[in-house]
Amino acid sequence: MQGLLLSLSLLASAAVGVLASDDLKIDVTLPVECDRVTKKGDKINVHYKGTLKSNGEKFDSSYDRQSPFSFKLGAGMVIKGWDEGLLDMCIGEKRTLTIGPSYGYGDRNVGPIPAGSTLVFETELVGIEGVPKPESIVTKSATDAPVSSAGANVAEKVASVAKQAAEVVETIIADTDDTQEHNEL
Repeated sequence: MQGLLLSLSLLASAAVGVLASDDLKIDVTLPVECDRVTKKGDKINVHYKGTLKSNGEKFDSSYDRQSPFSFKLGAGMVIKGWDEGLLDMCIGEKRTLTIGPSYGYGDRNVGPIPAGSTLVFETELVGIEGVPKPESIVTKSATDAPVSSAGANVAEKVASVAKQAAEVVETIIADTDDTQEHNEL
């Protein structure tokens, strides 16, 4: 019985972890067609403008410096919201990332950003190191673009965890169909 409770506890923890990933909202504002999207390990160049969701105040902008920001995607060099929110992106694509504190700076004050802030970044992928820039940017129609890839990923994960939980419940019911003690759990 303790094993059963441990299994249910692990499933509940997994479900909470999946729901917590909803702390990142991705809105594709300029969908673009391409043959090669960003992936973990790519060194990418991104233009951005960062604002506080609470009051719209701008705290940083690569556009103001006229120089895109370069970093290795998925390597932990930036906040988690960027490492995840800029995956599967095409050169020339624009996205607005709304990043909650757990995917941003958490409970720390960072420069002009107060602790616990939700951040909004308007981003544009300028380049992927080693990948030729397209001669022209081909935009997708609004009906071709995903509304929010992060929301779709969360829904898939929740469905997967729910299916696992249902299978555990079926096992519990099958194993408790009589009054004998079952020690196999």
